[in-house]
Amino acid sequence: MSGQGSARPAAFVRIEGLSLDFPIYHGGARSLKKTVLSVASGKLGPARDATGGALSGAAATRRVVVQALRDINLSLAPGDRLGIVGHNGAGKSSLLRAMAGIYEPVAGRVHVGGTLNALLDPNLGMNLDLTGRENIVLRGRYAGLASGAIRLLEEDVEEFAALDAFLDMPVRTYSSGMVIRLGFGLATAIAPQVLLMDEWFMAGDSAFQDKARARLESVVRGAEILVLTSHTVSVLRRWCTRVLWLESGRVRADGPADAVLDQYTLATGGKLPASRVACVTPEVLSKLAT
Repeated sequence: MSGQGSARPAAFVRIEGLSLDFPIYHGGARSLKKTVLSVASGKLGPARDATGGALSGAAATRRVVVQALRDINLSLAPGDRLGIVGHNGAGKSSLLRAMAGIYEPVAGRVHVGGTLNALLDPNLGMNLDLTGRENIVLRGRYAGLASGAIRLLEEDVEEFAALDAFLDMPVRTYSSGMVIRLGFGLATAIAPQVLLMDEWFMAGDSAFQDKARARLESVVRGAEILVLTSHTVSVLRRWCTRVLWLESGRVRADGPADAVLDQYTLATGGKLPASRVACVTPEVLSKLAT
């Protein structure tokens, strides 16, 4: 099911000086307490976790603050296909959630123009106490669809998810695979101008996975702007024209997809495909050394 056919202003994404913190008020782990006390006593500056953002503490509040993102600047226009890479905890998902308006930055601004859809979590935006069918109607109302369009949306998701009688049961009674089927069907039923995807999810038998892949590729092709995080470099090479490499919440590299992915692959101990080996210049190797 596609979006409405009326002319829409061009989509855009502008991020200016974005910083994002997560305060932790009840750190019960012994190592976490030790970090707080060390920072608060002045023995350490902000601690940088090898697998995430920087940690800082305050003696008065005895809390840890995870500095998830720091000074991110980014601009996207129609036609852009941005991939985001980095180790677990580097800030990839946090950046997507800030773009989607789920997280509020502590500094900077996020401006998104155009309709937006976020494939971040299978049950994102669903009410687990409502039936699957009621959640479809709710999503249609939220998207501003007319009654006729909502009926088409319902038919589309019902056919794709293939939940049969369970569509009229509360979502809390679903198995995890059934929730993913419904969530995936809903998230890909309305074509957005800006599509955010975080390690897209698939479940079920091979027949369902084939359907999901074809449906997802159709939505990606229709989006004006795509932002995708993935640990699978081959997927990013195929789908993205530009890649942002995050490390400890900061931008380490930003540029053409192949160039940044070559740097990232070498830096993380991976091997380049044979077709890319000849493209690694001395300039790339010198950047990695620094």
